[in-house]
Amino acid sequence: MKTRITELLGIRYPIFLSGMSWISVPMMVAAVSNAGGLGILATGPMDPEETRKAIREIRSLTDKPFGCNATLLMPGAMANAKVLLQEQVPVINFALGKGDWLVREAHKYGGKVFATVVNARHARRAQDYGADGVIATGNEAAAHGEAVTTMVLVPSLADVLDIPVVAAGGIADGRGLAAALALGAEGVAMGTRFMTTRESPLHRNYKALSIQMGVTDTLYSKRFDGIWCRVLKTEAAEKALKRRIDLLAAFVNSRDVARQMKMPYGKLLIGILASGWGNAMKMANMANGFKAFQLATEEGDLNRGLLPVGQATGLIHDEPTVAELVERIVAEARQAREGLAARLD
Repeated sequence: MKTRITELLGIRYPIFLSGMSWISVPMMVAAVSNAGGLGILATGPMDPEETRKAIREIRSLTDKPFGCNATLLMPGAMANAKVLLQEQVPVINFALGKGDWLVREAHKYGGKVFATVVNARHARRAQDYGADGVIATGNEAAAHGEAVTTMVLVPSLADVLDIPVVAAGGIADGRGLAAALALGAEGVAMGTRFMTTRESPLHRNYKALSIQMGVTDTLYSKRFDGIWCRVLKTEAAEKALKRRIDLLAAFVNSRDVARQMKMPYGKLLIGILASGWGNAMKMANMANGFKAFQLATEEGDLNRGLLPVGQATGLIHDEPTVAELVERIVAEARQAREGLAARLD
């Protein structure tokens, strides 16, 4: 399978593992890269030294290209991103911030940089400062898609960009890959589908739910972590949707975040408060969401946990290995192409 993405990155298939906190860990990243796609490490919950260790672990597990993400809105993201540059990570994927400096520094060693975007304005800006491609996140996606669906977002970006577009949101099988390519994408990024594989560290409780749930079993709101976010529809999620921000919990949870990232809490708190009340409230929501996401992913807590998933959870019916899933998706995409060609003829 050949697209501009496979040619640009030197991978066999144009399939990315989305960088999901506590799920896109070195073992998962290496599994996707070894299967012919591009694994992307989630660095959000890590401090710089943990990030460096994870990158080196990936290199011990695969000799294939891989990537790391940098969610620039997160505390400590700048320090983590600098580690990615120092370690000369082949592909850097940034989101929720301006990544022109990442592009500039990564290109010095031959690295590639992809911006995660939700609209044409952000996509054009990324292209203007030299990004090598964009990951277009549609409304169907887990976590942080916005108003426009993948079906519309992808062609709208393909029409105005010269750099490749990777489609994310609503894709879980070969039909989705074939459809994304038909819409003008050069590849796809999947999170929800890869969550429920044998190598995935997602807790068994939520793997079982992801197989049981249908395409309507998600909730979409800013109340989960302060920005538009889609999570699995559970009793805990429905309660979270109704309640207002818990500032006491945010204080406790933000201390946990600082501890995990080995950041002085006073410095973190002063920086957040200095950024303005609106941003402080957003970060308070994010601290609560961060904790709830971790409780779901690592502990399988059905009472307090929240799991970001896309609508594609309703397309998941089994738990294959990563390699089995990738090969299946490629075979299904080829079948879809042949069936479409026959119908068009």
